[in-house]
Amino acid sequence: MQKGVYNRGAIIMLWLTAAIWGFAFVAQRAGMEFIGPFTFNGIRFLLGSASLLPLILWMKSHRRNPSAKQRNILKGGLLAGSVLFIGASLQQAGMVYTEAGKAGFITGFYVILVPLIGIFIGQHITKLLWAGAIIALAGLYLLTINGPFVLQKGDFLILLSAFFWAVHVQVINKLVDTHDALSLSAFQFAVCGILSLSTAFVFETITIDSIMRAVLPLLYGGFMSVGMAYTMQVVAQQHVHPAYASIILSFETVFAVIGGWFLLGEILSLQNLAGCLLMLAGIVIVQVWGSRK
Repeated sequence: MQKGVYNRGAIIMLWLTAAIWGFAFVAQRAGMEFIGPFTFNGIRFLLGSASLLPLILWMKSHRRNPSAKQRNILKGGLLAGSVLFIGASLQQAGMVYTEAGKAGFITGFYVILVPLIGIFIGQHITKLLWAGAIIALAGLYLLTINGPFVLQKGDFLILLSAFFWAVHVQVINKLVDTHDALSLSAFQFAVCGILSLSTAFVFETITIDSIMRAVLPLLYGGFMSVGMAYTMQVVAQQHVHPAYASIILSFETVFAVIGGWFLLGEILSLQNLAGCLLMLAGIVIVQVWGSRK
């Protein structure tokens, strides 16, 4: 399937995904006041997987013959879910040793890593895509780094997690051509949730009381951030070039800052605003200038 940057429906889904993920940072910070990060991820990913099952069963009951995309879903879901778990775990481990703003900026390197990986697997990356990715990364720097940039112990782990986020985008790009989007989403969520909870049982203390205190953030994280947003990412990537998808998805950091300002009263400086505008400029260059050409 030839994938471009001008499918409006898919682009809207990617923007909605970035917005939901961004505001999920607020929910995650609220939820982790009561439970550990692996517990939070395990429960929310399993909730996200469960939320798709009624729709999958309904669609399956209305199909006379299973399509080719319905077959061999286990292998694809296991691969995508494992990569998702590794990326989330490395990011969480790195956050222990570095600042949140710097972690957000280093994670944003996946907007460069996605097209870089694409070159090695034969994808065509235009100059516009490179320009948009670099400008977006510069905006991300202004948005997240408010002081001198000094490498710390956890920064390598965060960079490694960015590599796995980029790999996940490319894995989804590959799998959506041969796998049913909803089934792939549900299975990868289940794999990531099981791996996260297994890790939580080893390193964290889990109680029913703490889970009940975090129930609202968990519901948002499970049904919105995972069940809806990650599924929209899978569906949208059937029609959008992975390098351009990564640029839009990186805007989750902007929505996270907006959510922190609007819901938590965090300060939004002029530098932060300049970063938001620069990231938006990177997307506009690809979308508007590219479509004209």
